[in-house]
Amino acid sequence: MAHVTASAATQTIPRRPIQFELGIQVPARVQPASESLGLALGWDFAHHGQTPPPEHLFATSPLRQGWQAGAATFGHRTLRAPRHTQMWLLLRTHAWSRGRSFEDVQLTPNYLHQIDTAFCPITRAPLNNRRGDAHERSIDRVRDDAGYAAGNVAMLSRAANAAKAGHAHASAAEVARSVAAGPLHSIAGLGAEEWQRIAVLTSFVTELPHAEAALIPLTVLPPNRLRLFNPIQALQALLTRQMATPGWSQRLACIETMLPSDEIRGHFNRFVLALAPRVLTAQSAIDPQQIRSALEDAWTQPLLLKRWVRFALQLTAAQAESLVHLAASKRLVHGLHVAQHANAAATEGWAIDRRGFRAAALTTH
Repeated sequence: MAHVTASAATQTIPRRPIQFELGIQVPARVQPASESLGLALGWDFAHHGQTPPPEHLFATSPLRQGWQAGAATFGHRTLRAPRHTQMWLLLRTHAWSRGRSFEDVQLTPNYLHQIDTAFCPITRAPLNNRRGDAHERSIDRVRDDAGYAAGNVAMLSRAANAAKAGHAHASAAEVARSVAAGPLHSIAGLGAEEWQRIAVLTSFVTELPHAEAALIPLTVLPPNRLRLFNPIQALQALLTRQMATPGWSQRLACIETMLPSDEIRGHFNRFVLALAPRVLTAQSAIDPQQIRSALEDAWTQPLLLKRWVRFALQLTAAQAESLVHLAASKRLVHGLHVAQHANAAATEGWAIDRRGFRAAALTTH
């Protein structure tokens, strides 16, 4: 089965197939197998005229040795280092120091620029670049058992990243239910709604049975360039996003004609009618974040979810995938770009077989 990636000006929706904080801890012992990576990383710091974090400037550090060699070679002939390049260098350092896999072909400074966002998708608070602040930008590995790779990273606040930690979809959903039931009003500083968003976020990169994925409310839209493993969620996100832009009714009418039966078309229309009032709310907003929040909040309504589930369960995963690609081919996905990934390519560089660690790191721990 293929994978889908859809990109908006600020978002991507793929199918199927960091955890990053700027406070970096020094490994107790640098692994010999990682020395070449450390040397290359130090070289890149020097090439961009940047100084590595002081934690890695001890005398025997390969990173320091690479940096010194690069500095002697480049001198003042260095490359520019805008914010996303600096973030890329620090992210690689963080991955290297933890023995984590880092896919460096697609996961570039430009890629980090593409996934950047002004608001945390979990807390909805504005993000900043203040070191150590709870709302500081950080890169999260959405799927914790995979490495730092294109399609598996999203930008969250430091606080949301720390709370999410090693949670997968099932555990995050359990925390959300626990907080909602009380007596605690929050866990790790996040309330029930925020934990529900974490559960939804992690579900995107978790291959689930079609019937299970269809039951998940879209309380957070997929961040830009995240790969969605479940076709029904790709369709769910596509339909929801369309309703925030002019001409949505005509586009959805065209999609309706692609459905395989009158019964399914009836369920589709009832779903659209449940979502339409929220569309009016979203369209009255000017700020893109307000529009996004209005569409996400629509999915907290029991009636909308009920009608979505009735429609979604009438489709198979293959039919949902086909609808996404057919809508894209007919240019009915305003504001989105849909890309298809073969199964192997969708998780290439994710190191899932090593639970996101470098091969050498896994054998020495």
